[in-house]
Amino acid sequence: MEYLPVIVQSISSLVIACGLVFTGLQFRHWRRVAHVANYTKMVELQMHLRELRVHDPRLAEVYSHDVEGQRDDKAIREYFFNLMQLSVFEIVWFSYREGLLPKDYFGSWERRMYEIAAEKSFREMFANRSMKILHDDFQAYVAEIVRRTPERVAGGGVRSA
Repeated sequence: MEYLPVIVQSISSLVIACGLVFTGLQFRHWRRVAHVANYTKMVELQMHLRELRVHDPRLAEVYSHDVEGQRDDKAIREYFFNLMQLSVFEIVWFSYREGLLPKDYFGSWERRMYEIAAEKSFREMFANRSMKILHDDFQAYVAEIVRRTPERVAGGGVRSA
């Protein structure tokens, strides 16, 4: 009977310690979620600027380096549309990298990006250095996808890289 208060106090202390550990883990997860949310918002804002140029290609001329090598409005639209596609994939990639997306969902996006990377318009956009603000690791990752993917040619075939 004399040990009962010590046992109750020990259990209470253990419960409090476990609660503090759990709170710390929850805070760490919350920080990661906030980090991904902030990153996503910045990429979305950047994507909106690209969307404006898809709708009105003349806006691309505001920064002359953005349209270097672009032949006409169609080429400008394709360029910025491909950048928008890349922005969406960047959000998916970053969310997966931070552990907030399951592997199978990321895998479906990755498979689709290999298909997109075979397209001539995407490859031309990616090779052009203008108007790209990408996470360095993401840019290297996409460069590897493009390098490993043969270009699709007219008629649905592929050209060896």
